[in-house]
Amino acid sequence: MNNRQDWTRSRDNLISALQTLGYPQELGDAIVKNLGSPKAMDRMTSYLIHVKPHSIELVVDEMLAIKSEIDAWKQLKEAQAANAAYNELLYYGLDNEEE
Repeated sequence: MNNRQDWTRSRDNLISALQTLGYPQELGDAIVKNLGSPKAMDRMTSYLIHVKPHSIELVVDEMLAIKSEIDAWKQLKEAQAANAAYNELLYYGLDNEEE
């Protein structure tokens, strides 16, 4: 499958899981918009299927927790890349050769 098909499948599964629990499609659309990636949507769908939250607050809280973890992971990766570049600069210098 390509990325677009994965995204569509994940979105449809998430919205279906929400509707099965009695929540409106608009909530699913908002969650999909906030999560954005198939992996995050699949994680949310798994939560909905296994936990079966009884309030909209629990659903939104889980969405925010997933989004927060993704954002923290992205920040960690950015910090690691910046640290690697800084260490390379310290090791190799600025490549300023004097002639």
